[in-house]
Amino acid sequence: MSKEIKLSANEPLKINSDYLRGTLAEEIADTSTGSIAADSQQLSKFHGMYLQDDRDVRKERRQKKLEKAFSFLIRVRLPAGVASPQQWLAMDRIADEYANGTLKITTRQTWQLHGVIKNNLKSSIQAMDKVLLDCIAACGDVNRNVICNANPHLSDVHSEAVELSRNISEHLLPQSRAYHEIFLDEEKVISSEEEIEPLYGKTYLPRKFKINVAIPPGNDTDIYAQCLSFIAIVEAEKIVGYNVTVGGGMGMTHGKENTFPRTADLIGFVTPDKAVDVAEKVMLVQRDFGDRTDRKQSRLKYTVERMTAGGFRDKLEQYLGYQLEPARDFTFEYNGDRFGWVQDDKGNHHLTLFVPGGRVCDTPSSPMKSGIAAVAKIHKGEFRMTANQNLVIANISDEQRPEIEAILKEYKILNSHERSALRLNSIACVALPTCGLALAEAERYLPDLITELEEVVEEAGLKHDAITIRMTGCPNGCGRPFLAEIGFVGRAPGKYNVYLGGGFHGQRLNKLYRQSVLAGDIKELLSPIIRAYAKERNEGERFGDFVIRNGYVKETTAGNNFHANVEQV
Repeated sequence: MSKEIKLSANEPLKINSDYLRGTLAEEIADTSTGSIAADSQQLSKFHGMYLQDDRDVRKERRQKKLEKAFSFLIRVRLPAGVASPQQWLAMDRIADEYANGTLKITTRQTWQLHGVIKNNLKSSIQAMDKVLLDCIAACGDVNRNVICNANPHLSDVHSEAVELSRNISEHLLPQSRAYHEIFLDEEKVISSEEEIEPLYGKTYLPRKFKINVAIPPGNDTDIYAQCLSFIAIVEAEKIVGYNVTVGGGMGMTHGKENTFPRTADLIGFVTPDKAVDVAEKVMLVQRDFGDRTDRKQSRLKYTVERMTAGGFRDKLEQYLGYQLEPARDFTFEYNGDRFGWVQDDKGNHHLTLFVPGGRVCDTPSSPMKSGIAAVAKIHKGEFRMTANQNLVIANISDEQRPEIEAILKEYKILNSHERSALRLNSIACVALPTCGLALAEAERYLPDLITELEEVVEEAGLKHDAITIRMTGCPNGCGRPFLAEIGFVGRAPGKYNVYLGGGFHGQRLNKLYRQSVLAGDIKELLSPIIRAYAKERNEGERFGDFVIRNGYVKETTAGNNFHANVEQV
């Protein structure tokens, strides 16, 4: 007799949810609590939101016998991270009226709102809808926001890649009308025919699914960290097709060596007319063969690991009904952003600004939120958010450039990118106080740590040498820490695992160097390595390559040896 397969708890929840409705509408209307039930919390993710609470005040509220300080995070669906000035201004107003007054640019190239209380959920989403924005499928077991290079050096080619990102996003969007009924007050259509999800079915995907599009030589979207990537192959200033990679992903669990980050495998090439079809079929293979019994093993990276890249490609080609072409040559040169001014071949100007932690807010030293809003009121181009949490003011004409420069100078943000290369190549996740998974600080602590390390970097003459540095409050990997040349992953309050040796182009995972390092000891730990790098590196040698060559860590050649050859200290 065959052994009964026990599905994870989320699987029957999805099946019985009436296509993501559940009891969400009733619970959001309940004013007696700021929370929603556990099952509804899972369903709300499919509609682009997470229930959180302010962990800084948990103890105080518990002592006063008060409910936790609940609020929602709302994540916008914004393919390729491109927004109009009108959309920026709308989000600016929504942040002030319904959230905590800040706009967070995420590593998925979109906005997050924080601090939205339950009573303001519908108002926020309806205000977004008026400027053609939504948060459908921004979270949950579905295809999430499709990201794309943000730095538009080649405008015609870049516009093609943006269009592909949008087409994939629209094609893979869930068809359930639950979002529109619950948050936009659309009336439910009564029909004798059962509603269907043509791609997802009742169970949707086993876990989240992430897609990106990149144009070499820029890898600012970190294609090796994504479930599925399309790498544009450009000939004669036209995209002739895309190399396809599958099976990347960052998350792991401390102490569980069967969980690991993984870099994606290159499996072939497709012409532009087939790219959306390939995106659909890769997702469907994951739908049908992903692990639905253990959510820690359910990402596409583990499916590819089990099937092997060749086996996955064979199955994909069965679904497609045709074979992928052999992959074509390409080269990545960086995975950071290109800061400052650039001019494209049409004469338009683009300015990439550094946004600390991706947090667009007003501070006494830099009222960035007010300044960007002032720009949006007169800007005739676009805003493009980057996957490194920065902002591009794009498509500025010769006539408008002086006016925009004057506004940015007035608000003290014109030269935001004139920082150390270490700071400019940094990423931090939100972590505390709102993320329920965070074990340690990230966004609130990394700037201070970089200030400490800048003393060493500048003393060593490395102020202008880029070293990727990333910090997350837990090992889920939202800030892609396992690709960083220096990575910090929260282990406990004030303690971090320190990883070294990631590839500067985003092509190689790092390796654990020291475990559970106290925050106050990090500078002392890294200073000798940074000084040695300054004195002993080969010409053109990157920090991640140097630490491997000099034996500080072993090279991680694949995700399944991420934990190998690590000294636990």
